[in-house]
Amino acid sequence: SLAQKRRRMYEINREAARFFHGCLTEPQGAEGLAYFKSRGYSNKTITRFGLGYAPNGWSALRDHLRSLGYSYEELYEANLLQKSEKNGKTNYYDTFRHRVMVPIIDPRGNVVAFGGRVLDDSKPKYINTSDTLVYKKSLGVFGLNFAKNSKESSLILVEGYMDAISLHQAGFDNAIACLGTALTGEMAHLLMRYTDEIILSYDADEAGQKATQKAIGVFKSIGAKVRVVKLSGGKDPDEILRKYGPERFRSLLDGADNEIEFALLKAREGLDTDSDDGKLKYLNAAAQVLADVDNSIAADIYASRLAEELGVEKQSIQTRIAEIRRRKSRQQRAQQYQSAQRDFLQAGTRAAVQSGGSVKAKKAQERILTLLYANPDFLPVCKESLNESDFIDPALRQIYVLLCERIEGNEPLEYTHLSASLSKEELSRFIGLCKADAGLPGSKKELRDCIDALHAEAQRRAQSAVSAAELEGEAFSQAIFGLNRKKTGHTE
Repeated sequence: SLAQKRRRMYEINREAARFFHGCLTEPQGAEGLAYFKSRGYSNKTITRFGLGYAPNGWSALRDHLRSLGYSYEELYEANLLQKSEKNGKTNYYDTFRHRVMVPIIDPRGNVVAFGGRVLDDSKPKYINTSDTLVYKKSLGVFGLNFAKNSKESSLILVEGYMDAISLHQAGFDNAIACLGTALTGEMAHLLMRYTDEIILSYDADEAGQKATQKAIGVFKSIGAKVRVVKLSGGKDPDEILRKYGPERFRSLLDGADNEIEFALLKAREGLDTDSDDGKLKYLNAAAQVLADVDNSIAADIYASRLAEELGVEKQSIQTRIAEIRRRKSRQQRAQQYQSAQRDFLQAGTRAAVQSGGSVKAKKAQERILTLLYANPDFLPVCKESLNESDFIDPALRQIYVLLCERIEGNEPLEYTHLSASLSKEELSRFIGLCKADAGLPGSKKELRDCIDALHAEAQRRAQSAVSAAELEGEAFSQAIFGLNRKKTGHTE
C-alpha cells in the first residue's frame, strides 16, 4: 500500500543518514569532518544535526543499503540513486558523491530528504533531494523540527541550511532555511502554523536582497508580520557570527526593520537626499511605498517621519500618496473592466443565447438596460410600462431590478458599486453590453419601442403556452379515448 511504501522510504532515509554520519568518523570521511570543523561546528552540533559525508565513489551508499535488503527501485524512488541505460542494461549509482551531507528532518522527526554540498568550488555547489513520496520541495524547510520548540515567538528565515546550523550553534534555535527553491506560498502558510512573526535574514548580495523583496510579498499576501535584518559587517549570518560573535547578530535582530522600513530604505538607495533632485525622487518613491500600506495609522506615522527628516510639509506627502492611490484605483477598475469584457465574450453571449426568447426580444432586454444605465431619468418610462416579469432572461431581470433600486435611492451606478449585488458573470455580461452600446444615441422613443418588443414577445410566448396546453390536452384525450374506443370497440 501507499502507507507501507511511505514507511519504507522513511526507513531508507534514516539508514542513509546513519551511513553518511558514520562515514565522518572513518578515514574516507576525514575531508568532510575537516570541512565542518572549518566552519566552526562543534562535535555536539555535528551530532545534533546528524551531519555526514558521502564517499567519493559510485556505489558506497548503494551497496550498504542493498545489504540491508532494499531494492534498486526503492532507492531510486527515494532519489538516493540515479540510473543510466547502457547496452540494454540498467546501471544504478549514488546520487550524492564526495559531498558533506545534511539530512532534512520534518517537524515529526522523520528524515525526508538530504542536501549535499561540495568541498571545493566545483559546480553544482549544492544538490538536494528531488520530490519523492515523503518530500515536497515546495514545502521543504530545514531546521523546523528544532525551531518549532524554541521559546522565541518568531522564526529567523535564512537562505541556506549552513547559515541555519551556525545560528543554532550560536544559540538562535528559532533559525530555519528554505531548501533549493524560492519561498513559496505553501511554505509561508506552513511557517505561520508555528509563529506570528518572520525575521528575514537573507544574504546581503543583490540576489539575497531580491529574494528578500519577493519573500516580503509572499508573507504580506497572507497577512504575516515580517521584519528584515540589515546585515552589516558580513555577507551572511554565518560570516557575521564568525567575525563578531552572537551578540552582534542579536543587536542586528533587535534593530530589524519592518517591511515598510525596508521598502523605504530600498527606495532611498543611490539617491543624494541633500540635493533637491534626490530629495524629490526619494519622496516620490517613498509615497509609492506608503500608498500600498493598508494601515492608515502606520502610513501617517511614516509620512510624519519623512516630513521631519526631509524638511517638507507633511500635507504635501499625504497629497502625493492620495494621488497615487487614486491612480492605482483607476487602474484596478480599468483592469476589472477589461477582465469583465473578456468574461462577457466567453460567458455572457452564451448565457444570453441560452436564456430563450426571440433574437429581437433578447436585444430589446439588453438595450433597455444600457439605455436606463446611460439615462437614469428614463426610469419613470420603465416604471410606467414595464414589469420585471417582462424580462425573459433571469440575469438581465436581476440587473434591471438592481438598476431601478439604485436610481430610486439616488445611489451610484459605477460598476464597482454594482459588483456587490451581482455575480462576476452577471457583472461581466452587463459591462460587455454597456461597452458594446457606448456612444449610441438613446431616446425615450427607442426605450418604448424596446418595451413594446418585450410585450409582443410576452404575448407570443403566452399564446405558445396556450397552444401547447391545447395540444397536450388533445394528445391526452386522444390517448384516453383512443384507448377506451379500442377497449369498447366503438368507432367514429
